Amino acid sequence: MRRIAEQALGAAAGRGVSYADVRVVECRSRQVATKNGKVGGMSSSESLGVGIRVLVEGCWGFAATDDLSNRGLEAAAALAWEIARSSAAAKKKDVRLAPEDRYEAVWISPCRIDPFSIPIEQNLDLLLRIDTELRRNSGVTLAEASMVFTRERQFFASSPGSRIDQTRTTSGAGFVAHSFKGNEIQKRSYPNSFGGQHQLKGYELIEELGLLENAPRIAEEAVALHSAAQCPEGVFDLILDSSQLGLQIHESIGHPIELDRVLGSEANYAGMSFLTLDKLNHLNYGSEMVNVVADARLEHGPGLGTFAFDDEGVPAQSTSVIRDGRFTGYLTSRETAAEVGLARSNGAMRADGWGRLPLIRMTNISLLAGSQALEEVFDGDAIYMETNKSWSIDDKRYNFQFGCEIGWEIRHGKRARMLKNPSYSGISTEFWNSCAAIAGPEHWVLWGTPNCGKGQPEQVMGTGHGASPSRFRNIKIGTAYGG
Repeated sequence: MRRIAEQALGAAAGRGVSYADVRVVECRSRQVATKNGKVGGMSSSESLGVGIRVLVEGCWGFAATDDLSNRGLEAAAALAWEIARSSAAAKKKDVRLAPEDRYEAVWISPCRIDPFSIPIEQNLDLLLRIDTELRRNSGVTLAEASMVFTRERQFFASSPGSRIDQTRTTSGAGFVAHSFKGNEIQKRSYPNSFGGQHQLKGYELIEELGLLENAPRIAEEAVALHSAAQCPEGVFDLILDSSQLGLQIHESIGHPIELDRVLGSEANYAGMSFLTLDKLNHLNYGSEMVNVVADARLEHGPGLGTFAFDDEGVPAQSTSVIRDGRFTGYLTSRETAAEVGLARSNGAMRADGWGRLPLIRMTNISLLAGSQALEEVFDGDAIYMETNKSWSIDDKRYNFQFGCEIGWEIRHGKRARMLKNPSYSGISTEFWNSCAAIAGPEHWVLWGTPNCGKGQPEQVMGTGHGASPSRFRNIKIGTAYGG
């Protein structure tokens, strides 16, 4: 890979560019799924290619190819140069890059059990046993289970002299039980919806999740939801489990802090942002107990947003996003950092493979654990909700509405009754300012969101979100679904 990167970089730099970088990416993936006792899907893929990015006359050019011959690399470098030159004819200003050191590094993410060493028959056997357990409950009308594994090795080379070789292995698994009765469908997912839990780990993650052991409970809850009371409408204290809170962070904090959205250079999929530059270090984003970081470092945890260097060769960092309730930081690139006068990028540029241009993407955007015991979070009366079912948020990331799979009425700190079709809505800053309790680190989980879309053509990226169960005061509850 280094040889390919050096050849591609030489082809690009030899054309008189002011900056160039190259990413050679080799990716292997496996997906296995079952559905009602049968194979629902099975696929594997491998790819190898190179993306070349150049800065010419103050404008970016990018091209990619899987033709790794000298001729193919020369052609891609020439195309990137031509795109940059053509763009210069319509530029409003020159691109400037925040300074960054050069690095020589090799990094491999922790992986105790190589997931690709596990026979696919073993994957299927576990998924089918989960399926059987789910459908032992006669009220379950559809059972689905899945696993996904990815290994990506990337060699980064830049004209200032960085040479970075890093390999990341991710795993994910989960299942869902659907129950159809009358004119209503209820569902329960484990350990999370949208494919389950995903982390920067090997097959050891599958062994840690307790998939088979939790199948009977999940099936029972899916069926029991039909007989549960409709979630009440009104203003109540709301308690969210850590997985739902992870999505709340993703939508109402993660996307708004992407600086390209703030500056107006990106609006696809998630719109722009209410976090204009004047709000930095001034906006009371949340209550004083709310502390949020963007942390790509391995010490933060095995998140889908964990790496050693981003796709501009900037080292992984921890950035304060909200400190004691005050808004303190954006996700940046070298270009956007320079544009707003920051001394350095905080390393948030990533691309979905070799064929895509890097964009500002979430790393691990996490709510730091609080100091309250779980009993304090649940103290008194409230509505408790688990596991996301639906979400909606406006194109400034301000007004939102979320639905969850299951709710519970909390009376005097105890679960009183199950509630179906729970939902809540609010305004991002008002919601976070209503935060009244955050459970301690023993209840903190780093969840993986594998399906975050951004850009056009679409790039799908994995992000991480750590959270503990938390309590919010006076939230509008129960308006998304009819009784």
